[in-house]
Amino acid sequence: MTPAPDTDRLDALEARLESTELALASIRDQLLRATDELAILRLVAAYCPRVDSGDAEGVAELWAADGVYDVDTGVLEGHADLAGMVRGDAHQGLIAHGCGHVPGLPVVLLVGDRAVATGYTQLVVRSSRPGRYTVTRVTANRWELERLGPVDAPDRGWRVVMRTARAVTDDGEGRRLLGRSREG
Repeated sequence: MTPAPDTDRLDALEARLESTELALASIRDQLLRATDELAILRLVAAYCPRVDSGDAEGVAELWAADGVYDVDTGVLEGHADLAGMVRGDAHQGLIAHGCGHVPGLPVVLLVGDRAVATGYTQLVVRSSRPGRYTVTRVTANRWELERLGPVDAPDRGWRVVMRTARAVTDDGEGRRLLGRSREG
């Protein structure tokens, strides 16, 4: 006995529905991943205008409460240290003279609620010659981030838990840091 034509048609529709549901789930996952990557890029990009405008609290808010900034000039731990760096004489002197931290687009690797962004920053300082600026430092950066807040927040809850920054010099530390750009 052959199945009724309506049964064949119903089976075909169910197969198409299942295929469509799988495709939609895949698209949803890709969209969430892209949304996370965009939130991370925005967070990393926010550092430069905040630090160059002297927004100490804004800089600190990018990090988790116990986050660490390990730069080759010292280690900062927690919001108070980060805000103190921005308010410090050395940084305030740079701002007063005229400077800009200029980021490069980092490579972002996502694994669930953890991410790593690896890239460069240039520190550009106004020269003593009118209208001139000089790149005084090129820094390799590794930003390690975790989702610590609500997924529906504008930044999707991403915060820096560790930023490692090393000048790109002949000692090779900056180059080694950049060499880890494939590591999540």
